[in-house]
Amino acid sequence: MKLADLTSHHIEGIAVHGDTPFNVPLFSHIEGNLWMGGCPIKSAPDDFEYIVSLYSSEPYTINYSQVHTKAPLFDEASIPNEERIYALARCVNAYKRHGVTLVHCQAGLNRSGLVSALALILDGKTPENAISMLRNKRSPAVLCNRTFEEWLLTRDK
Repeated sequence: MKLADLTSHHIEGIAVHGDTPFNVPLFSHIEGNLWMGGCPIKSAPDDFEYIVSLYSSEPYTINYSQVHTKAPLFDEASIPNEERIYALARCVNAYKRHGVTLVHCQAGLNRSGLVSALALILDGKTPENAISMLRNKRSPAVLCNRTFEEWLLTRDK
């Protein structure tokens, strides 16, 4: 699968948080080497050199040349361990400096949104700009888990 083809498959449903409907590509290009998405099926596309999986169940295989970091998070009404979120965001930033990087959870909305937004913030974007960018590039349903969004907006206050 070529990078241009990565947006042709879609995931749709209703997110638990706020009964938010979504219809999104399996993968969305955010900027530069950063991609965000849902869980691949069967095999991870070879185009991704680095994969950061935040999903606990992965029904896909990894190519031997891909670097895979698995750190399951839960999409719930509390923030996961903050040190872990920061470590994952720094990991994403290091990976994307070296190659095409996918950050994914199940649908690619909340957990991947939390880590991707923080990675963008650590790279210099304001929280508002990072969240807006993810919603514009992926879906308005990104960070419909308001606890995650609120944490990103207020984490240093």
